[in-house]
Amino acid sequence: MALILEALVEISRKPNFADVAVELAMFAAPLWIAVLAGLLLGWAWRPGWAAGLVRALNPDSAPPPQPSCSAGPDSSVATAPTKADGDRSEKLAVTEEDLEHLCRLVEVTDGGPVWHKMMDKSLPNMRYLAWRRDPETGPPQYRSSTVYEDATPEILRDFFWDDEFRIKNGWDDMLLQHTTLKECPTTGTMVVQWVRKFPFFCSDREYIIGRRIWESGRTYYCITKGIPCLDVPRRNKPRRVDLYYSSWCIRPAESKRDGQMTACEVLLFHHEDMGIPWEIAKLGVRQGMWGCVKKIEPGLRAYQAARRTNEPPSRFVFMAQINSKIDAEQLRSFEISSDASAEIVEAEKQNLACSIPKILLVGGAVAMAYTLDHGLLTKAVIFGVVRRFAKIGKRL
Repeated sequence: MALILEALVEISRKPNFADVAVELAMFAAPLWIAVLAGLLLGWAWRPGWAAGLVRALNPDSAPPPQPSCSAGPDSSVATAPTKADGDRSEKLAVTEEDLEHLCRLVEVTDGGPVWHKMMDKSLPNMRYLAWRRDPETGPPQYRSSTVYEDATPEILRDFFWDDEFRIKNGWDDMLLQHTTLKECPTTGTMVVQWVRKFPFFCSDREYIIGRRIWESGRTYYCITKGIPCLDVPRRNKPRRVDLYYSSWCIRPAESKRDGQMTACEVLLFHHEDMGIPWEIAKLGVRQGMWGCVKKIEPGLRAYQAARRTNEPPSRFVFMAQINSKIDAEQLRSFEISSDASAEIVEAEKQNLACSIPKILLVGGAVAMAYTLDHGLLTKAVIFGVVRRFAKIGKRL
């Protein structure tokens, strides 16, 4: 400690402010490196006590037992799975309540927080806009609008549903494997299992996803969300993501070239709890979002070319073309039944001075918790203090 004080005193004796600032930056550099190194190593070698500690501190966070591969009003009643339950679960995986929620997101009448614009990028045949909002509870939520030139709603519907082509073409390089668990040839509902690749400091993630498509004219409401499933036991690795929502509205759009309706808009809503601190996740999304999005457009053009060769479509495409019909009047009833509204603002005001300390605080906490070995109580106190200060910073 004495050496540190002597160094600070020596720095303060510099003749001008610029020299002091340079010396302080050089002095702080090792601390920054230590925080980042601790963050990466902490997530690479995170111990098994972390999940247990979260459950111990917040027992209500553990998901209740659910029937096999189902979601919906009846899914809160735990019963032994039967064949009848299995048939019924295909219909319960995604319900009209999910459709109503997506419609309200599309029309910005869901009553959620303000959407803040975070990105506006374009390519010759594509334009991409993205927004984010932070609910009081739960992970950050993302909204994006992508307009593709020379594309139809039908080809985009099939493209995003086709897991086989995702891996074959590689446009979604995070998807490692997929398995179809259930499907309903009447409604087109599917239950699928995904394993997705994450950065080196995180293990891979597993998803059990229920999905279904509604059709209104040439507008398609495509819903995918995480659902509970007893048929697939949990494993330590890959870690299962329970909270997952990724749904989109696909509709014709006006071309920027000639004003004709030869373009197509994909309005996406996405959020998930990957088990990563949300501030770190937001930073990662902001840095990596455009790199992922711009891979989609070449993949789409390759998909269009493959479909023109009369190549036999996959089973996923067959299921994507089984849609539940919904008329415009029913869609309007969803809007009328909700008196809530949200707001989209043009640009997000970034307070860098507030963001950097919060990131350092989280990074430092991870480094301390995963470096020190003084028992669970010490680790719980570290995370509790950081959580309290992070909330204070958010209110300021």
